[in-house]
Amino acid sequence: MRVRFAPSPTGQLHIGGARTALYNWLAARHADGIFVLRIEDTDRERSTPENTAQILEALVWLDLEWDEGPFSQADNEPRHRAVVEQLLADGRAYRTNATADDVRAWKDEHGDDRGFRGTPEAEGAVRLRVPDGGETVIDDLIRGATIFQNIHLDDPVIARADGSPLYNLAVAVDDLDAGITDVIRGVDHLSNTQKQVLVLEAMGEKSPRYAHLSLLHGPDGKKLSKRHGAESVQELRDKGYLPEAVRNYLTLLGWGDADDETLISTSELVRRFDFASVTQAPAQFDEAKLRWINGRYLHALSHDDLTARVEAFVGRDGLGPAVAIAGEKIQTLAEFWPLCGFIWDGPCDDPPAREKWLGAANAPALAAVREALMALDQWNRGAIEASLRGVVEAQGVKPNAVFQPLRVALAGTTVSPGIFETLELLGREESLKRLGDAI
Repeated sequence: MRVRFAPSPTGQLHIGGARTALYNWLAARHADGIFVLRIEDTDRERSTPENTAQILEALVWLDLEWDEGPFSQADNEPRHRAVVEQLLADGRAYRTNATADDVRAWKDEHGDDRGFRGTPEAEGAVRLRVPDGGETVIDDLIRGATIFQNIHLDDPVIARADGSPLYNLAVAVDDLDAGITDVIRGVDHLSNTQKQVLVLEAMGEKSPRYAHLSLLHGPDGKKLSKRHGAESVQELRDKGYLPEAVRNYLTLLGWGDADDETLISTSELVRRFDFASVTQAPAQFDEAKLRWINGRYLHALSHDDLTARVEAFVGRDGLGPAVAIAGEKIQTLAEFWPLCGFIWDGPCDDPPAREKWLGAANAPALAAVREALMALDQWNRGAIEASLRGVVEAQGVKPNAVFQPLRVALAGTTVSPGIFETLELLGREESLKRLGDAI
């Protein structure tokens, strides 16, 4: 098996494109095949080196290593032009100056359901000759056979008047030359497929197998867009998701076998992946579900691994002790600093929390806490917890009436790691200082 991922470098890699790349990669790895990367960069204005770099960056982050490439489609233009000239010489294509108005007039005369057939001219754009008889069949691994009666198909334009090739010819030739056996891509390409099959037939070549993936929708059933949250791989990365969790979740958007599991390792996905279990229905991308899966992966990491990832994400070292007390409270790497940043930066500014918990009514409880902590001989979690629970009992109140003012005094807000662990990590001097400042 030889498959290819062939994105157009117009910006960051969209989540839908990432799933297409992932399915190609899984199919290749499952079959011990080859995963080829081709950049379809014939649109020179949009296909900048910077945009290409963003595609590669996303694939590297997802750990979808390619075996061959990246190849530039634009670099293959001489070969595309040569194929056009050969098709002209063989009578399988012709030049014509027919405009959209000419095509409309032809259909008015011959019927809307008849494919346009032009008159050969000395110059003009190049159209492929489509035979009036027979049919063009696309045998899709997901959707079954799609049949187009040739008489209904227009002679497609395959090159401009200057000889520069158009997309459908270039793709067909590149897939042929690369020995691609299976073309796995979005269903939005299905309308192009019959044109590419016709090009290959005109060249006397067989078509690869095709698999057209459903589109991704948001939870509201509409096409995935910015309003549904993250739209690109880079956005997922910057939100603190783990690449292995993203691979797991994206695979489930359209694929699933009889075991109906949710958490599946990448190695297991490779072992089990096949197109018999890929659905035709549009899949729904739900970032809340991804966040849950990400949390499960994150919590399964060793302390050292999680610490290394958090430190790389935040861009600073020495976070291990804080990771140890916060790891179970975060679902993404991005949630660590908002939860724990106060340890280094001081209490954050949360006016509603301050007004509710640091007013005069709570001052006695904080003073009692400070006095109890000052009396400790040892500064460790066990001693701190025993001391604070003693304050709660002496005050005759619920724990929240003592712990929440204390939390706000230390962190500036009502959300933090465990209060006993936080005090131990901050240390005696800093903890007492913050309590003093709050009273």
